[in-house]
Amino acid sequence: MDLDLPLILFVLIVITGIGWLLDLALLAPTRKLGVNAVNLQFSTLGEQEKSAHPGYVAALEAARKEPAWAEYSKSFFPVLVVVFGLRSFLVEPFQIPSGSMIPTLLVGDYIAVNKFAYGIRLPIIKTKIIPIDDPKRGDVVVFFPPNETRYFIKRLVGLPGDTVQIINNVVYVNNQPASQQPIESLSAIVDAQAPCPSYIVANEQLSDKLHHIQRCNAPGYRGKEGTWQVPQGHYFMMGDNRDNSSDSRFWGFVPEQNIVGKAFAVWLHWGAFASLPNFSSAGLIQ
Repeated sequence: MDLDLPLILFVLIVITGIGWLLDLALLAPTRKLGVNAVNLQFSTLGEQEKSAHPGYVAALEAARKEPAWAEYSKSFFPVLVVVFGLRSFLVEPFQIPSGSMIPTLLVGDYIAVNKFAYGIRLPIIKTKIIPIDDPKRGDVVVFFPPNETRYFIKRLVGLPGDTVQIINNVVYVNNQPASQQPIESLSAIVDAQAPCPSYIVANEQLSDKLHHIQRCNAPGYRGKEGTWQVPQGHYFMMGDNRDNSSDSRFWGFVPEQNIVGKAFAVWLHWGAFASLPNFSSAGLIQ
């Protein structure tokens, strides 16, 4: 997603807010004077006679009429403020655009992200003003990668100070392997972009978090390997679709200030525009 929606919402709030204030300060008094003048003009009529008099009704409507920009400003400003507040501080919806988190999240899943799980941040500038909790190993996190303006979603594998190793397709954190157990009841989702002819789905135990991953199962295949020392104030992220994920193995560590929130639920799946939305993937994210 390339659009900076918080910034767009903020600009719209400023525009509609200024429009509302201008109308309140400059035009509303003029309209009030116009209404008083109409009432004075038809002061000889009773209330029932006024309401039935076409001239009075037309003149009153003309005196009360707001310009379109003022009407739209007054209508949209409170709605935009509520939406901006909810998505900035509470919960924000996202759509999964790629297969990097298969099998946990599928392309077309709509997810809800808890924006205050790790602390309250000021919109736009992203400065944390109220710390609440720290990200945990195994969390599914929405963030901005280094030197990127697009949202990414991955699983947090390495905390500040951790040593992360990948040896023979197994993740080691501080020399402790994240055990993998293939799941025969789940079929891998074939991913044509990944360089592997065969995949398996497995349970991976990462600290106290048990979750699904998908990895290559071809004999002799070895994915991206290496050792990474996570610096303070940074995190190491990986996709659950281990052999088709652009993550910290390739572009480095995620600064703490780049974290947007914790993904906690799938609420809708809409795989393609021509298909119907459904709730097949709805549920909490493991």
